[in-house]
Amino acid sequence: MKKITMLAALALGISGLAMAAEFKGFVEDTACSTKAEMKADADCAKKCIKGGSPAVLVTADGKIYKIANQDKIVAHAGESVTVTGTVKDDTITVASVK
Repeated sequence: MKKITMLAALALGISGLAMAAEFKGFVEDTACSTKAEMKADADCAKKCIKGGSPAVLVTADGKIYKIANQDKIVAHAGESVTVTGTVKDDTITVASVK
């Protein structure tokens, strides 16, 4: 009985790690995301992402998240968005973008 209880608790703990969360921020390109003068520059973000620089999500506090599935985010280049997804090692796997 103790083993079943322990396994159930472990399973619930692991499944909790994979739950979706919301992240709010600005969709910017990797190259410019660390440059203060480029912060929230929509035109630059659109141009650089279209040119092949990977998109990232930059939060209001300056945290930069990589995006695992770029196809879900590139249409929102240069926009402030709310991303729902899972995060692992500062990389978000996007489920949806608003």
